[in-house]
Amino acid sequence: AWYVPCLASLETLQELCRKENLRCKSIGITNRSLKSYEVEYLCDYKVEEGTEYYLVKWKGWPESSNTWEPQKNLKCPLLLQNFLSDKHEYLSRVREGKALKVRNHVKALKPAVADYIVKKAKQRIALRRWKEELNRKKNHKAMILVENTVDLEGPPLDFYYINEYKPAPGINVINGITTGCECADCPAEKCCPKEAGFILAYNKQKKLKIQPGLPIYECNSFCRCGPDCPNRIVQKGTPYSLCIFRTNNGRGWGVKTLQKIKTNSFVMEYVGEVITSEEAERRGQLYDNQGNTYLFDLDYDSDEFTVDAARYGNVSHFVNHSCDPNLQVFNVFIDNLDLRLPRIALFSTRTIKAGEELTFDYQMKGSIDLTSDSADGLSPSKKRIRTVCKCGAVCCRGYLN
Repeated sequence: AWYVPCLASLETLQELCRKENLRCKSIGITNRSLKSYEVEYLCDYKVEEGTEYYLVKWKGWPESSNTWEPQKNLKCPLLLQNFLSDKHEYLSRVREGKALKVRNHVKALKPAVADYIVKKAKQRIALRRWKEELNRKKNHKAMILVENTVDLEGPPLDFYYINEYKPAPGINVINGITTGCECADCPAEKCCPKEAGFILAYNKQKKLKIQPGLPIYECNSFCRCGPDCPNRIVQKGTPYSLCIFRTNNGRGWGVKTLQKIKTNSFVMEYVGEVITSEEAERRGQLYDNQGNTYLFDLDYDSDEFTVDAARYGNVSHFVNHSCDPNLQVFNVFIDNLDLRLPRIALFSTRTIKAGEELTFDYQMKGSIDLTSDSADGLSPSKKRIRTVCKCGAVCCRGYLN
């Protein structure tokens, strides 16, 4: 049998079943639950004959089934709190330099206020579902949170979370390595980094000890050492809980850490579609007009391949640029020793406080900063239209490219 994943949410499917009076046990619509009611969010407010009423959207029911309910019947304190908070947020906005006066005693909300409250409720639900989806798909233990207190923007519509490179047809990101180190206790004289002609990248505290520009060779799936090997860091995924949040200065989404990160610690890997540089040039012409900067050249040894994180990626897709970043790029080799296809890891350059935004320099090439007029090796990929930088750093170069 062939199975096609359904893009509709559970609530949408439940709405369809209830609208058509259908039963579907697999999504929770049975004879018993067909007429069950649970508040999904509150849409509007009014006062009639001294009684406060809220317009209720019922979970799993179409909006045509919304009903006015007296406040005393509602057992949803969090949803009431969200409703009042959203109302206050809308009414407190600044218009033409003057703050609107908030009236606490109103008999009915203006349509614009109710419309905003509904949009915020739908956004809150969409962001919660997105957060749940991200945490289902990730392959590391740390949590991913989502937050937007700035505008009504919801989850990106054309972004798919992946944990590792997604190669384009004809590109092999696994080169069939069949041997590994025989160390009983890494690092030893013939451990993976030394076999490749380099030193071990990490110290005893599992922090980076090599200089930018040098590659990292980690133990691979054929090595004798176990998962606790001190030379297995990047392959375990990010150890920190991170939050994708909406920035308040026009830079779109960003990423902040929810935990303190010490200097020279691995934070995350940059993943996406692996494409040829020729394809990257073609896509770049389209991305330039949109101001996107998701093309990252894999130019450790050559300029043959590029990572495109525009549609497929992980949390790193949302990390913003800064001319004074707190993350540094390093090339990593684990199960693929092809110098044309390194994995890209982001390490902290200093101590990063909990709640601080994570950034890296979009002009980093092999972990070496370039000035804005070094146009022959920009990574992410070369641009034809200059994009204004909004990082706000004292040393800001003025442009992302």
